[in-house]
Amino acid sequence: MTLYPEEELYREMGFISYYFHWSQTDVMALDHSSRRRWCEEISSINSSLNPSDKKKPKEKSILDLGRK
Repeated sequence: MTLYPEEELYREMGFISYYFHWSQTDVMALDHSSRRRWCEEISSINSSLNPSDKKKPKEKSILDLGRK
């Protein structure tokens, strides 16, 4: 069993819960790869609905936050 950083877990859970209004139980039932996939889908939807102005820096995905 692989453990993931608590901060990353909360970030993914909060992101999915906020956009899909899923309960903590539902989000916790997802495995890590499924949570990451849903985060990617949500980020993709947000990018297509809110395209960045070319003059502005590219918007970051939730998956990029916290990475150095």
